[in-house]
Amino acid sequence: MAPKKLSGTFDLENSLSHLLRRAQQFAYEKFVQHMGNSSLTPRQFIVLFAVNEEEGLSQTDLVNRTGIDRSTLADMVSRMIKASLIARERTAEDARANAVRLTAAGKRALQQAMPKAIDAELALLDLLPKGIQAELLKALSHLARAVEASRSDEKPAAKKAPAKKAAAVKKAPVKKAAPAAKKAPAKKAAAPKATRAAPKAAAKATRRRAS
Repeated sequence: MAPKKLSGTFDLENSLSHLLRRAQQFAYEKFVQHMGNSSLTPRQFIVLFAVNEEEGLSQTDLVNRTGIDRSTLADMVSRMIKASLIARERTAEDARANAVRLTAAGKRALQQAMPKAIDAELALLDLLPKGIQAELLKALSHLARAVEASRSDEKPAAKKAPAKKAAAVKKAPVKKAAPAAKKAPAKKAAAPKATRAAPKAAAKATRRRAS
């Protein structure tokens, strides 16, 4: 009795990721087979080839050129330096960046590996009919570019430094007007002496008449 298939639309035989993994595994086996006794791996060969194409690439450039993730590439570069295949030095443009170049041993390793790597590529392509080899390479190139474009879109944008607020100009405090000087109270005019003496004179005159 045939096993019951799980519900869903996933199809292993038509899964792009599964088919790519199977093809990659076969390509790795072909590479190792053609390399013989060489300890060079497919990724190490790609790094040597990329550095040979453009001497002085930074590790960031190598990440973009080879598609190898940053942490894996950093580990590979360290091991390849220990194996004397490449050398690393600070770039003249940026003292914080490292430039990578091939050593004499690295150039010899690349020259010896080049024809074997080409044979491994041809052995892989020969499994396909001639009519679809170019189509497959074109389709995979489109896929690789689309993957890189999607990774670029996912990178967070650099944060802009907050704009400095312009210092507010402090206004000089307004001086309060000095209180108005109090006016001295006006002095009352003194009554004329003649006016005060008039009643007394009148009284005296009256008493004289009476006597």
